[in-house]
Amino acid sequence: MGRVGVLLLNLGGPDKLEDVGPFLYNLFSDPEIIRLPFRWMQKPLAWFVATRREKTSQGNYKHIGGGSPLRRITEEQGEALKAQLDAMGKETKIYVGMRYWHPYTEEAIAQLAQDNIEKLVILPLYPQFSISTSGSSFRLLERLWQENPKLQPLEYTVIPSWYKQTGYLQAMAELIIEQLNQFPEPDQVHIFFSAHGVPKSYVVEAGDPYQQEIEECTHLIMETLNRPNPHILAYQSRVGPVEWLQPYTEEALKELGAKGVQDLIVVPISFVSEHIETLQEIDIEYREIAEEAGIQNFRRAAAPNTHPVFIKALADLVIESLGKPSLKLSQVTQMKKRVKMYPQERWEWGLTTSAEVWNGRIAMLGFIALIIEIVTGRGLLHVIGIL
Repeated sequence: MGRVGVLLLNLGGPDKLEDVGPFLYNLFSDPEIIRLPFRWMQKPLAWFVATRREKTSQGNYKHIGGGSPLRRITEEQGEALKAQLDAMGKETKIYVGMRYWHPYTEEAIAQLAQDNIEKLVILPLYPQFSISTSGSSFRLLERLWQENPKLQPLEYTVIPSWYKQTGYLQAMAELIIEQLNQFPEPDQVHIFFSAHGVPKSYVVEAGDPYQQEIEECTHLIMETLNRPNPHILAYQSRVGPVEWLQPYTEEALKELGAKGVQDLIVVPISFVSEHIETLQEIDIEYREIAEEAGIQNFRRAAAPNTHPVFIKALADLVIESLGKPSLKLSQVTQMKKRVKMYPQERWEWGLTTSAEVWNGRIAMLGFIALIIEIVTGRGLLHVIGIL
């Protein structure tokens, strides 16, 4: 088969506090994060918003040690995956490509092109597909393939989503059981699945399968767990005046507290690595909301990280994909949709999701907001409460 490479895709995050500003600039420079009517507006507005958000963002990262652990954990996952594949008799080279911070996807592609890889497996570290996560990275890769003739001979295949993978489900069940065993009455503990949210329009208008896959994944994990515990699914990280997938995590926590629930395990179902949305948003923000609501015993299941069963699941995905017909980027970036979202058929104020806790934290932005802000010192950005 020749030299085989595996490209792990993730969003990325600032390694240290000094990286927060540049990271935010990269994030907001992406037209899929802030939609504007003219390209030339993108970078000035990205600089403006990143500058205004930098100190607040740094404060959040200070709570988790001064930077995101996402790169470190992703690279550790890559090392563990290589070792597992070697043990299974499949020698591979692992590459890590981040969407908004080092090592960038472009850097990974340049390196694997130099390594003369003959077969590539593209594996996003998102169990469920969304146009704003896996889809965004796939669109970038499709553009890189079109722009670089040297990539044309490279045979590759894409794994669009893998939430049904047996080993992944087993790993999630084991991580939940670890926390259930900390309670005196494990079968009475509420299991609270918290997934990253997306605007409802992504599902209703664009046909994003994310909600369906999250719901099915929740069911499959509970089926694998095979315990009588009550459970609930909610969505975190929403913002702004547009409607997001419901129920919202903060509201669901309050409702459970009002019903007298005291024992709770939060399961970060759409994340496979610890990062700011688990370490800061769930562990700090949502814990505080839960305790104020009367939930006395709040615990969280760890993200899979380098759990052996999870790493074996990733290895199995790679092996299986190599034995199937290749799936191309053009086959997974095209969606059944009633409106064209990338690029938009008509310009409209919009919001998309992004990386870490900033996913969805910028909503309904436009050039008029920037002008009002500069001229008056107040405006739309203050009204919607993001600055």
